[in-house]
Amino acid sequence: MKAVILAGGLGIRLRPLTNKKPKPMLPLGKKPLLEYLINWIRKNDVKEIVLCVSYLHKIIEDYFEDGKKFGVKIEYAVSTKPLATAGQLKTAEKFIDDTFVCVHGDTLLNFNLKNMISEHKKKKSFITMSLYEYKTNIRYGVIDTKNNGKVSAWNEKPEIKAKVNMGCYVMEPSMLDFIPKNKPYGMDTVIKKAITKHKIVNSFLSKKGFIDIGDKETYEKTNSEYIKKMGKI
Repeated sequence: MKAVILAGGLGIRLRPLTNKKPKPMLPLGKKPLLEYLINWIRKNDVKEIVLCVSYLHKIIEDYFEDGKKFGVKIEYAVSTKPLATAGQLKTAEKFIDDTFVCVHGDTLLNFNLKNMISEHKKKKSFITMSLYEYKTNIRYGVIDTKNNGKVSAWNEKPEIKAKVNMGCYVMEPSMLDFIPKNKPYGMDTVIKKAITKHKIVNSFLSKKGFIDIGDKETYEKTNSEYIKKMGKI
């Protein structure tokens, strides 16, 4: 089985940190973000990886090369322009001929990918999405009312829950037919299209969280935590 990592984004929300370095190569402690992701994939017994790259891609290629020193085999799908998530994935089509994993390249994950792959195959899914139950508290008192405006309840700063996308998928290769070539295309559009076409789209709910390194605040906080961990080793 292969894993495709989407690592071609511009990292606009992380500028100026990404002016001279692609987002997946930003350091967390002494290693780039992408190395942690590759190690996680390898530990889940997936040893063949396709990196979808674009922006400053030579930096990624020079660091990881063929992947041998990281215990994996790496191939590269290079695009010359931003293509969004699914558009990037489409560039890896020539490398894919069987069930595969797709992961966003700016995410730290720590759940059991092997179990997710097993469930995908057992349920004969077309696409399986990794989900996390996100909880947060509304800052305000929430008021319930009847249709006539009469107040029926007051809930002070209630907790709300929602299942959120963690940016990791197990997919069948035929899903690539849903993506146009050389065109920016979002993964959400692909999932919606699959549902409309009555394909089996399942979820894998993880109790372990994830970190989306999508903005400067999250990156700086995460990097600081990794540096502290290094000091304790």
